Formats: sequence, C-alpha cells, structure tokens
Amino acid sequence: MKKNNVKHNSIKMPIEDIKRFTISILTENRSGLLNGVTIIFTRRKINIEAINVSPSEVEGVSRYTILIESSREKAEKVVKQIQKLVDVIGAFVYEDDQIYYQELALYKMPTKVFLNGNQIESLVRNCGARILVIEKDHIIIEKTGHKDDTQALFDKLRPFGVLEFVRSGRIAISKSKRETTTFIKEQEAASKIKLKK
Repeated sequence: MKKNNVKHNSIKMPIEDIKRFTISILTENRSGLLNGVTIIFTRRKINIEAINVSPSEVEGVSRYTILIESSREKAEKVVKQIQKLVDVIGAFVYEDDQIYYQELALYKMPTKVFLNGNQIESLVRNCGARILVIEKDHIIIEKTGHKDDTQALFDKLRPFGVLEFVRSGRIAISKSKRETTTFIKEQEAASKIKLKK
C-alpha cells in the first residue's frame, strides 16, 4: 500500500502503512495464556482478525497463529510484548510472502438445490471444493484455501441459499529454515546462561 499524507496544522503527516501480518507464537501448553496474549492486542487497539491455537511438532508446546491488520511498527511492538510473557518461548511476525498459509471453510446447503441439475456440483468441483456430508435435508461443502478463495465460493453459493457458513482461523508455517526444536533448545540454553549471571 502507498503512504498517504494528511494535512494537520499545515504540516503533511504520513499515515502508517497498514498491512496484513501473521503473528506466530510458541508457548508452553498452559491454561490462561490466551487471555494474556489477547490483552496485549486490546491495549494497543489492534483487532485480531483470526486466531488459531494448535499443538506444535514439539510435545508440550503450542503454536498460536494470529492474523492482524496493522502497521509494521505496531506489529513488532506487540511481538516484543508477547515475548515478555513467562510461558512464551518465542514470537515472530510475518508478512504473507514469508509464510505458507491456508484456511478451511464449511458451507451448509439445502439438499434440494443439488436435485435441480448438476450446476452446484460443477461449481463445487470447479472451485476445488468437495462435498463432505450428504444428509436428507442438507449437504456440507468443504473448501481449503486463502480467505479470498473461500469467500469467492461463498459469494457463488449465496444465490442458492447458504444455510450456514464458517471459516477457520489461519494456519501458517514460515518459509524460514529455522526448526522449532532447534530454536527451543537455543532458548533454553540462553535462559540457563541468564540464570547463572
């Protein structure tokens, strides 16, 4: 996005570039931590667009994936605050081109719309979605992709009568070569050195 200027007391002031950032947090698997993390965003008046918490590849370590829209400066300040929390092992901020990411969407449609020819079935197939469940009164469609992809399918299905729609939070893996297990060992070693001092 380009920087815009706003006149304020006859001085041109730049408006911060607002971008989409993914914040990835590695934490010990402890209760109550989610509250501590979300408070940091609330204090800085940053809205969380999506949040996902899942186990990581390391036993006892959870991975938070948080999607926000913010300036780079604000996103980095939030990450620094998160890193200060006791149970946080590491926190990182990424732009979209630094990660691989996906979202999952489910659509509940009335079964009767599928009985009127194969228009919906072709639409589902052409959009890379699949029929997950077929019941007497409804059908569940599943679509994995980026938000724009899942939204585009919703917009195409809407005229046929979407009964329910839900989209998951983003899940993401960084493109960096850093391994979580190696990073955790480095953090543990650094903590031991600090304690000795």
